[in-house]
Amino acid sequence: MSDQREPESQTAPGVPLEGSNRPPAPGLISHGPADPSQQIEVTVVLRRRAALPAQPGSEPITREDLAANYGASEADVLLATETFKRLGAQVVEADPASRRLRLAGTVGQLGGIFGASLEEATSTGPDGAPVRHRHRTGDLRIPADLAGIVTAVLGLDDRPQARAQFRAIPLAAATTSYSPPDLGKIYSFPAGTDGTGQTVAILELGGGFAQADLDTYFAGLGLSTPTVTAVGIDGASNQPGQDPQGADGEVLLDIEVVGALAPKASIAVYFAPNTDAGFLDALVGASHASPTPSAISISWGQSEDAWTAQARTALDQALADAAALGVTVTAAAGDRGSTDGAADGKNHADFPASSPHALACGGTRLEADPATGSIASETVWNDGPNSATGGGYSDIFPVPAWQSALPPHAAHPRPKPPHAPSGRGVPDVSAVADPQTGYRVRVDGADMVIGGTSAVAPLWAALIARLAQATHRRFGLAQPLLYSLKGGFRDITTGNNGAYHAGPGWDPCTGLGSPEGAALLGAITSGH
Repeated sequence: MSDQREPESQTAPGVPLEGSNRPPAPGLISHGPADPSQQIEVTVVLRRRAALPAQPGSEPITREDLAANYGASEADVLLATETFKRLGAQVVEADPASRRLRLAGTVGQLGGIFGASLEEATSTGPDGAPVRHRHRTGDLRIPADLAGIVTAVLGLDDRPQARAQFRAIPLAAATTSYSPPDLGKIYSFPAGTDGTGQTVAILELGGGFAQADLDTYFAGLGLSTPTVTAVGIDGASNQPGQDPQGADGEVLLDIEVVGALAPKASIAVYFAPNTDAGFLDALVGASHASPTPSAISISWGQSEDAWTAQARTALDQALADAAALGVTVTAAAGDRGSTDGAADGKNHADFPASSPHALACGGTRLEADPATGSIASETVWNDGPNSATGGGYSDIFPVPAWQSALPPHAAHPRPKPPHAPSGRGVPDVSAVADPQTGYRVRVDGADMVIGGTSAVAPLWAALIARLAQATHRRFGLAQPLLYSLKGGFRDITTGNNGAYHAGPGWDPCTGLGSPEGAALLGAITSGH
C-alpha cells in the first residue's frame, strides 16, 4: 500500500454538502485507509436551471428540451468543471441534460476535494452477504464556490446500495408455476399487441445472461429469441455464470419475462455497479437513450432509510426526468413485507419504488388455470416476514396529487405503526410474485421457478410496452391516468403483508390490483 498523500492545501474542502451524511455500514470491519494512489471515479450532480412542472405535460419532451429548460445551466457546468480541474480532478464526462459530471482521480485527490476519509472495509451487504468496498462516514464537503450548485456526490463510498427483489426455488418445489405467456393469458394482455416498435430497458446491478440460455428458453416457449442488447455503465458489463443463485437469476428472470410478454420489443439491459452512483448512471443511461424506451424495469431496491438523502433525491429527480421524457419506470416494491426487512422492526417503504415518479409493483399469490386463463383466487403474497410483498407508506415522499383522495387503510395491530401513515402509498399495481405460484424461467442452464416483486416489474414493463403499441403513445408518469380509471384492474381484497391489510380499492399491499390488460386498454382508450 502506498504512503503517498495528496497536498492538503491543494484540496482544502469548503462547505458541507446537504444530505451527504452517511452512517457506518452494517457489520463494519475496517481494514485501514484506502490506497491514496488508487484511481477511482465519482458522479457529481448539479442543480436544475428550473424546476420541472409539478404535473407532466400531455406529450413527452425531448432530451434537447430537457437540457435547455430543466438541465444544468452552462454557467454552472462551466464553473463546476473549472473548479474541479483546478483542484486536480479529471472531468471525464459533462452532461447538462442529466446535470451530471463524471470525475476521475485518485482516492487522495477526490477524497481531499470532498473532505472524505476513505477506508477499505468489509460490511454486510443488502443481501446479507459480506462484501469488501471503500467506506466513508459523516458529511461530505464541497468547494465554497459550488455551494448550492452541487447537489450530490456519489461513488466515493462504493458499498452495495440495493438488493435484487426475487425468490428462487427448484422447479419441483413449486406448488403451481406459470410461464410468462400463461400469465399474459391469465392477465388478459391485449390481443393484437406484441411490443412491436417499442423498447424496454432493464436495469441490472450485477450478474449477466448467456445467449444459449435465452435461445433454449424461448425455443421451449415456441417463440423467437428477442433482440437483447447489453449496455455497460461505469465499467460494468454482462458477466453470466458467476452467480446462478443470485444476480444471474435476476437478470434472466427480467429478460425472459419481458421477452415472452412483449416478444417483438427490443430489450436493452443496462449493467452497472451496485452503488448509488451506478444506480443513478444506469437510470440516466436508459432513460436518455435513443430511441426512448417506453418502459424501464427496475427489480433492485433497498429500504428508504438505507440511502443517503442526496442519493434518494438524485435518483428521484432522474425518475422525474424519465417521466418527462415519456418513460414509465416500473419498480419492485420489495420482498420482505411491511418492514422491508429493516432491523428496527418498524414499517418501511422500499426505494426507488417509493418515489412518486416510479410505478411501484407489489406482489400476489395466484391460483389460476393457464389453459382457460380463469383465476380461482388471487391474494396478497405473504409467506412470512422475509417472503412477502413490500408495501406501506413513504417516510420521505409526501402524498402525490393522484393519491390524495385515497382512504387511509388501518394497520394490523401487530406490529402497530409508530404514526399514522402520511406519505406516498406503495405499491401502485401488482401481479403474481409468490414463488410458490411463481414464474418458470431458465438460469445458467437450469430450469427453476422464481417469484418476488422483481418479476412484477418486468411484467408491468411489458404490459406498458404493449399498451404503448396499441395506443401509439408513451405514458411517462402513468399513475395519474391509472388512478383515474374505473376499470382495468382485478381488485385484491384478501391478505396482509404484515402491518397492512388488503381491502376494496387501493391498498398498501397490492395497490390498485393486478392487471386485466384488455379491459385496461379499453379504459385508457375510452378515457374512463
